[in-house]
Amino acid sequence: MADPTQQQAATGFFSRWSRRKEEARAAEVIVAPEPTPEPPVEPAPAAEPEKPALTLDDVAQLRHESDFSPFVARGVDEDVKRAAMKKLFSDPHFNVMDGLDTYIDDYSQPDPIPPAMLRMMNQSQFLGLFDHEKQEENVETAQVETTATIPAPEALATASHDHPDLRLQQDHAPGQPAADPGARD
Repeated sequence: MADPTQQQAATGFFSRWSRRKEEARAAEVIVAPEPTPEPPVEPAPAAEPEKPALTLDDVAQLRHESDFSPFVARGVDEDVKRAAMKKLFSDPHFNVMDGLDTYIDDYSQPDPIPPAMLRMMNQSQFLGLFDHEKQEENVETAQVETTATIPAPEALATASHDHPDLRLQQDHAPGQPAADPGARD
């Protein structure tokens, strides 16, 4: 329920508003509008001779530098208007693309990303697009490393006796069991 003081305030507002509205209506009735003088009547301009209606023959005589404004005026037949506009926009000046049109390119031909740029993209690494190349590269480097590190058998025979770490030790002589490194004498 509404508070009685709010109802009185609202009632006071509406009563004041109603009273002021009635006073404004009464003031309007009392004030009489002043008569306005009538404007002087001007003589009608001399009637211009009517021009013959434009036809398709008139359109055929148009050139690109001609004035097309009479063909778009009111009262000209719609077929004549369309023919005149068609003639106007056949001018090569109006047929130049500005380059800002979104759909002027031929999107039926693909424009792929160059492979060098594609290799740098994180998505190509995530999708594994060039993993086969990396595998081939790893196989080639492994082959090069193995051929470079494996010496020829002749070199092994002579090299094993020359290098002190590769010589046979007394306890590793053929036919004898190897000494246990953890065993004590």
